[in-house]
Amino acid sequence: MMKDGSQERVPRPELLVLEGITSLMDNKFRLPFTQFRFGLDPIIGLVPLAGNIMGFLISGLIIISMVRYGTSFKLLLLMLGNIILDFLVGLIPVLGIIFDVGYKANRRNYHLLDEHYEEGKHGGSGWGIIFIIVILLGLVLAGLIYLTQQLFELLKYILI
Repeated sequence: MMKDGSQERVPRPELLVLEGITSLMDNKFRLPFTQFRFGLDPIIGLVPLAGNIMGFLISGLIIISMVRYGTSFKLLLLMLGNIILDFLVGLIPVLGIIFDVGYKANRRNYHLLDEHYEEGKHGGSGWGIIFIIVILLGLVLAGLIYLTQQLFELLKYILI
């Protein structure tokens, strides 16, 4: 029983290893005299680029292990989205470490997997997510094309 009176959820036996790795990466350590927890992921991320890539690869291996337990395509996309966001923001010096400490992508993915098993959430094909991503990428591409065109127009006026 936890301090707030709720029951602490015990991980399924087949997921205990994943729970341990996730905990190690995202919340294994606690700052003394606080409730602030962090794991190896932000520590690894202190090494510019290489640390971020290593954290991304470890997160990818965790997802591969999770997929072995039968996830839906939609759940896979949600988990990949978490680690890609973590990776991309992690590329930004200082902000990436702060984000990593707070976001905890591996913990979020484990929570998604737990919801999938315990509550039947996140089922389905995931094509809606892919459709949204394609639309967003198309808008970004259109914006880049527009900005490039405007840049050429500006250069034409400057050079002539």
